[in-house]
Order: sequence, then structure tokens, then C-alpha cells
Amino acid sequence: MIPVTDILSLQDDELDISFIRASGPGGQNVNKVSSAVQLRFDARRSRSLPNDVSIRLQALAGSRLTLDGVIVITADRHRTQERNRADAIARLVDLIAKAAYRPPVRRATKPTKASKVRRLDSKAKRGDIKSGRGRPSTSD
Repeated sequence: MIPVTDILSLQDDELDISFIRASGPGGQNVNKVSSAVQLRFDARRSRSLPNDVSIRLQALAGSRLTLDGVIVITADRHRTQERNRADAIARLVDLIAKAAYRPPVRRATKPTKASKVRRLDSKAKRGDIKSGRGRPSTSD
């Protein structure tokens, strides 16, 4: 059980973790040890996520989301499997926590009558300034 928020948590069996060879630090050791982690999480079919959280998560995932709705996170910042595994899980939990936040509904408002009057007055004043910039008339 991996806690995400106070009311949301992931089951361990929903995560598919595999180890691959990393391209980062490690010297010659990097060529023979699979220390990078590739974490796969099926956001579309997850039993732990409510539908609205799943939809927001898929939108937030961006290029990490496959066509099948699977989020793929690759972690190779560290030299050990354990730290890369913890890093990948932390990144997934952070992404899900962001998706769990429901943005407030925006209610459309109308401008007040006074603000409309102020806007029209400033437009008229600006128009008078611009009309005064023309060539002087020769009718005098």
C-alpha cells in the first residue's frame, strides 16, 4: 500500500517495476548492472483511482502516457536500484497528488455598470487625444 493523499492510496500490485541499464553515472559498472528503474502504472484501469482523478492524471502525464493509458516513468538519477525505485515511486505519487487536486469551478461574472462607464470614458478621452494629433485645419 502506497499512500498518496489522506484518502487515496495505491496497491503495490498496480505498479509494474522493471530494471534496465542506465546511461548515467557509474563508470564501467553501468555497462553490467541494471540500476535504472522503469515504472509502469495503468492509469486508465486502476482500481485505486476515482474516475475524475484518473482523467486529470492522464492529462498531466503528457508524453509519459502511452496510447493504452499506461504511465511510464524512468528513473536513473542514482547509482543504486533502491534509490532509483524510490525516486520513480515518489515521482508517480507526486503526479497523482497533483491530479487529485480538484480545481475550483470558475463562475462567470459580469462587469459592473460603473466599470463600463469608466471604460467608455477612458476610450472617449483617448479618442480626443488622438484626434488632436492630426494636421491643423486651414479654415481659420
